[in-house]
Amino acid sequence: MADGSASARFAQSIDILLGKKNIYFQQPQKFYFPELPQIQFYDRSTFPWMDEIEAATPAIRGELDELLRGGIGFRPYVEGDRSRSPRDPSGMTDNPDWSAFYLWKDGRPVAENLERCPRTAAVLARIPLTDVANRSPEVLFSLLRPGAHIPPHSGLVNTRLICHLPLIVPPGCGLRVGNDIRTPVEGRAWAFDDTFEHEAWNNSEQVRGILLFEVWRPELSDGERRMVRAMFEAIDAYGGQQAL
Repeated sequence: MADGSASARFAQSIDILLGKKNIYFQQPQKFYFPELPQIQFYDRSTFPWMDEIEAATPAIRGELDELLRGGIGFRPYVEGDRSRSPRDPSGMTDNPDWSAFYLWKDGRPVAENLERCPRTAAVLARIPLTDVANRSPEVLFSLLRPGAHIPPHSGLVNTRLICHLPLIVPPGCGLRVGNDIRTPVEGRAWAFDDTFEHEAWNNSEQVRGILLFEVWRPELSDGERRMVRAMFEAIDAYGGQQAL
């Protein structure tokens, strides 16, 4: 381990000891794969392809700008099920303050949206996205409107990581994952485990825009990834799509 990484970990241990930071653990809502390391943000050196997607930032940003000028295709990131009684104390269900333009949704490409973003699609084709039938990947442009706050929550499964490529980042934006708070920088990608409690905010008067996508956790072997795929396929076949 590099001395810098070791020093950062030790500094974090002192902050916890002094009560300046809390202890957080993975808390997936649906599926927990045991014995994976408790890492909030991953070192970018783990993902050599990040250099390529960062180099493509101007082209990807250009396609997002075109979408925003057209004013079509974005919808609330959290959409409610109208057949059920709404239960959303956070107020994010059907809230356009946090909205999405999907390139992949529930493991399926959204053809018409990919056609609008050919340069983004070309870069994504070279990234090792997750691949679980009817479930992942999800790839989207995510918008956070001025003054919006995504409240603390945790993700569904700890077998994948969430990646962000910040594209439009006005002052006053931030992301907290566990006890690590970071400020996004345009064109600088990162990967984090969203099964830690996390939240995001935009305290500016401008929209914040990112490209969001999913990749496998690097600690999972090819065999373990096959088992995860097979498990979810069996769940869907037995109990219906998205039974878990």
